[in-house]
Amino acid sequence: MAGGQNTEGDANPSQPAPDRTLADFGPVKKPKRNRYVLACATLASMTSVLLGYDIGVMSGANIYIQDDLKISDLKVAFLVGTLNLYSLVGSAAAGRTSDWIGRRYTIVMAGAIFFVGSILMGFATNYAFLMVGRFVAGVGVGYALMIAPVYTAEVSPASSRGFLTSFPEVFINAGILLGYVSNYAFSKLPTNLGWRFMLGIGAIPSVFLALVVLGMPESPRWLVMQGRLGDARKVLDRTSDSKEESQQRLSDIKEAAGIPQDCNDDVVHVQKQSHGEGVWKELLIYPTPSVRHILVCGIGIHFFQQASGIDAVVLYSPRIFEKAGITSSNGKLLATVAVGFTKTVFILVATFLLDRIGRRPLLLSSVGGMVLSLTALGFGLTMIDQSDEKLPWAVALSVAMVLAYVSFFSIGMGPITWVYSSEIFPLKLRAQGTSMGVAVNRVTSGVISTTFILLYKAITIGGSFFLFAGVAAVAWVFFFTCLPETRGRTLEDIEVLFGSFIKWRSALKDEQKKEVSGDNGGQIQMGTKA
Repeated sequence: MAGGQNTEGDANPSQPAPDRTLADFGPVKKPKRNRYVLACATLASMTSVLLGYDIGVMSGANIYIQDDLKISDLKVAFLVGTLNLYSLVGSAAAGRTSDWIGRRYTIVMAGAIFFVGSILMGFATNYAFLMVGRFVAGVGVGYALMIAPVYTAEVSPASSRGFLTSFPEVFINAGILLGYVSNYAFSKLPTNLGWRFMLGIGAIPSVFLALVVLGMPESPRWLVMQGRLGDARKVLDRTSDSKEESQQRLSDIKEAAGIPQDCNDDVVHVQKQSHGEGVWKELLIYPTPSVRHILVCGIGIHFFQQASGIDAVVLYSPRIFEKAGITSSNGKLLATVAVGFTKTVFILVATFLLDRIGRRPLLLSSVGGMVLSLTALGFGLTMIDQSDEKLPWAVALSVAMVLAYVSFFSIGMGPITWVYSSEIFPLKLRAQGTSMGVAVNRVTSGVISTTFILLYKAITIGGSFFLFAGVAAVAWVFFFTCLPETRGRTLEDIEVLFGSFIKWRSALKDEQKKEVSGDNGGQIQMGTKA
């Protein structure tokens, strides 16, 4: 069934349908939360702590690094921003790696690489040594960013996929908060030791993550693509809301993988195993209309997530608060911790709303709030910049708008980017397609974080946030016109929503008319369709 939701009467078509009462056609009860898939999604998504910690800790550590190593603002900007560019290596390699060795071992590899990078940064004796550590850590971050949402989407049932695939963003925010706390905790140490402890301590969670991930099951979709139907069936039985849904998910995956439905052996021969062969040609050279639409949406949402300025706010929040009039080191660090705490709280709220009200309402509300808060922040900072005396109201407005901006970002734009991009690509193209989105995300983040200091010196700090507000406004229009709702659909069913760009609503109505008229074979569609 297209909706991926089955009733008990569909479980065995050879048996006569039981008599049904009116209650049988009432609202479908929401299934209980599957604890096993919740544990799998949590463990996989915890890998995202690595990126969050690095972002958070570097926002404060760069101040002490600059004092200790006597480096220029340009070198600081390069140090902070280039991790995002280095992560391109990891995200580009992760797609092929995850198709080759599996999603689970790719997560282990991400933790191991970041561990080495953290150790190198913690023991760095000069700027060049530190940059080598940043490169290695960046590769690990790239692996983690790509694989965590893909694995989570592939093990999650449709009923809770939005909730579970938002976990990577939850743990990114948790990592940012831990980084801020680490800054405050080690700021009392001598300058030459403080920043090294801040960076090196990141090795501890990476070891823990690499070990616990070994206890997770492999992605059922990857197992099917390798012909391991028996193993995939066991995983699906444990990660689905019902036996019937498990069977339907397996049937859908087999169809996407080109395996005959009557083939039910535990191990089957797959003619063309998915190790990435021909994927780039299907993505970039000869894409179908639906794949082209999906690619534009997947890349677009990643671009706008970063182009709207989130990393500028998170990485340089101490400098922003200094511009706003908070001059003491403790005050700046405590205000920065407040940013991390606010982000974490609102991302937790978002996780419970994604499967209740859908992706589009949250995303559009989030970006609309970002436009307003960025505009107000630009106004407050401009007034402070142009005044010769302290303006308490402008300082309060600026601090409040920083907190409002990260709140609006975290309740929609932050988590939905990872949820949406991980669920819209077809099975064969998912790993490489998602890695392309992550690559665009990291390039845009790298450009913003590397050039922010130069940008605000050129057009003032207030002007910088007016610019980000304009980008967010363009993002709102793009999301409203091009991104269809995906809530409640199985991963194999989502592709039918795409292919007509801004006319996707008409295509969806046509599909629903066909279902009502009986073109779906007479089956009653019980799943959520949009």
